[in-house]
Amino acid sequence: MFVKLAKDQMRLLDDIWSGSTAPAAGAPAFKVDIWEDDHAFHIDAELPGMSKEAIALNIEDDVLTIKAERKQESDESRKDYHRLERSYGSFSRSFNLGEIIDQDAINADFDNGVLHVSLPKAQPVKKTKEISIK
Repeated sequence: MFVKLAKDQMRLLDDIWSGSTAPAAGAPAFKVDIWEDDHAFHIDAELPGMSKEAIALNIEDDVLTIKAERKQESDESRKDYHRLERSYGSFSRSFNLGEIIDQDAINADFDNGVLHVSLPKAQPVKKTKEISIK
């Protein structure tokens, strides 16, 4: 089934790969699901093993950015050896919001490794005006 999206709706999806810092070229930094209902767009970002404190969500110039930083350290000591391993990395995804989103009403929650962001639709601005004739 083919679904035709309005130009404003496509804007949100256009930037799905932009801003990614991914481990492999062309691969996304983390997976997201994007869907729309009558009142909002929704983004679910899969961030397993991350804490809420390691995730930042911000908007600048109508671009929503999800950033996360992973810091892992393992320390294993046995009778005849000691192993200490560390891995660090940061990654992000950005989405162009445009004028279709009410930026003051955006909310997010993080549960069980999934960041859910709700992007309420802005009320359409009426671009017609009647001019009185004198």
